[in-house]
Amino acid sequence: MATLKVGLVSPEREIWSGDAKMVVAQTIEGSLGILPGHAPVLGVLLDGSVVKIEPADGGDPVTAMVGSGFFSVAADEVAVLAEQAELSHEVDVDAAKRALEEAQASGDEDGTAERRARARLRAAGIEA
Repeated sequence: MATLKVGLVSPEREIWSGDAKMVVAQTIEGSLGILPGHAPVLGVLLDGSVVKIEPADGGDPVTAMVGSGFFSVAADEVAVLAEQAELSHEVDVDAAKRALEEAQASGDEDGTAERRARARLRAAGIEA
């Protein structure tokens, strides 16, 4: 079975890498589902969105919140280069809820803080 080589990285560290059956990411032009054999793509990640990776070994899906960045696909290799990224199990749910409340109360002008707080909660499996 064909697989994808996937790397999800932020400036601080490599968040996740390995073989995957599928990757789903949101770009500013819409949601992309990537399977092996996909045509080359370069996109801009939607700031405050969630990336989902289905590992090839059948393990639990990987879910991560991502800030702004880029998404590229070429020759069954997927690179997700995010300014900020956090795996679902790393999310401090209470802190994310507080951040969402603070962003809503402050009138977050461009909405970045609110989008990122909501994405952290979605990555953790909590709809906000």
